Amino acid sequence: MGTLVLIRHGQSQWNLDNRFTGWVDVPLTDAGREEARRGAMLIRDMTFDRAFTSALQRAHQTLQIVLETIGQPNVPVEKDQALNERHYGALQGLNKAETAKKYGDAQVKIWRRSYDIAPPKDKTELNPEGISESLKDTATRTLPYFRSKILPQVLAGRTILVVAHGNSLRSIVMELDGMTKEQVLDLNVATGAPIIYEIDPSGHVLKKTVTMLPA
Repeated sequence: MGTLVLIRHGQSQWNLDNRFTGWVDVPLTDAGREEARRGAMLIRDMTFDRAFTSALQRAHQTLQIVLETIGQPNVPVEKDQALNERHYGALQGLNKAETAKKYGDAQVKIWRRSYDIAPPKDKTELNPEGISESLKDTATRTLPYFRSKILPQVLAGRTILVVAHGNSLRSIVMELDGMTKEQVLDLNVATGAPIIYEIDPSGHVLKKTVTMLPA
């Protein structure tokens, strides 16, 4: 049996500012660093063989805090943008409340929560290439990496830590839990709180534990 632990990065500066972040590389806040430490205490008795994270610093920082807190700073780490947050296109950098006033709550909810509708792809200073992703698009790049790089380690009986983002982790949870595209719309991944899967060699989930950060 292998173990997979998923952690969403702690609060970032733009989470605090209520801005769409996506691929913009912003750091953790002090509160985010504390979330990482509190989350680490929930898995302090586990010994990790390998860790995976995205190409964005808020995930790197969370991972390093977790590993240092549990006394395992030398765990091998692989970084890849396949685990990056969903790219929010022209919305990146915009305040969420102001965006809702401009486009309407209903439209913004569709962009944020629908499965296959991406935000506008207009080129902006923070999106010069005109990229934009739906959750489906995010899953399309995250899941092949998960299946080829991460899951085989778990199936081999290892204990693996993944620190990434709300939407890349939603893609992985959707896969492991067998969720439909309708069910995943209501799935939220809390910052800092580990989700622990025990998985047998054939890929069946034997147990799932969703933790809550201690006060």
